[in-house]
Amino acid sequence: MKYAPVILFAYMRVDHLRRVVESLQVNEEAKETELTIYCDAAKKVEHENAVEQVRQYVASIGGFAKVNKVYRESNFGLAKSIITGVGEALERSDKVIVLEDDILVSKYFLKYMNDGLNLYSDNVNVASIHAYTYPVDVKLAETFFIKGADCWGWATWCRAWSNFNPNGAQLLSDLRSRKLTKAFDMDGAYPYVKMLENQIIGKNDSWAIRWHASCFLKNMLTLYPSKSMAINIGMDATGEHCSVTNAFSTDLNANSIDLLKVDAVESAAARLAFSNFFKMERSINRRIFNKIKSVVSRGG
Repeated sequence: MKYAPVILFAYMRVDHLRRVVESLQVNEEAKETELTIYCDAAKKVEHENAVEQVRQYVASIGGFAKVNKVYRESNFGLAKSIITGVGEALERSDKVIVLEDDILVSKYFLKYMNDGLNLYSDNVNVASIHAYTYPVDVKLAETFFIKGADCWGWATWCRAWSNFNPNGAQLLSDLRSRKLTKAFDMDGAYPYVKMLENQIIGKNDSWAIRWHASCFLKNMLTLYPSKSMAINIGMDATGEHCSVTNAFSTDLNANSIDLLKVDAVESAAARLAFSNFFKMERSINRRIFNKIKSVVSRGG
């Protein structure tokens, strides 16, 4: 079996990166997997020392079939880094596994991702394999599909990435003209359209919202596990688009998943569970905001 290469994007968080790499190294498939680490250059002078620490650590990494290091000479930023890096990887291979420096993985992560890539390689309706699942309060099938794409530990093929459209304005126009904005927002449960609008006007530089919209408009699907094979450890104000929150916290799956092919159709049960989770979190956040606002208005 030929294992998919892994690409990992790093900037200035050496402690996060070390934890992620160590979690990858304990995967049995690591020693037969090629790893490429993209190290972005410092955006600010005050970041230079932290960036250098990352590069020094990257130079010491072993435990994989091969470790490639790409040291950017100028600052790309996260979106350009990932869009460029995924494109470069898929010029060398027909599939790739993608991680950022705050995505901690299960010891069965590489098995799950490679099994998924092999199982659905020829299904043009499948855009990607995803490792993280929201901590919903209902039992879901061991694996299931949701329309669109996602970004916390994922894998894709050259055939699917060819659908990526970096033009946010065009994506938004297509969603509106096809009357898909409500469906894109999980029927009003999550503000994906607002995220896309903010990307267009420069309030964020999210590649992920454009990848999600690109796949959504093509009616393509992403495979999820019922229990997360990856978690985000960057919800500590160190991430580019992540605030401090425990809302997405969950446990890593301690078990292997033996993938069986399921029909490539969106799971109505999983979509409803995701939608309810988003609505609950927005309700909690709204109550907290209103409580703080009330205290402030009283001079508390």
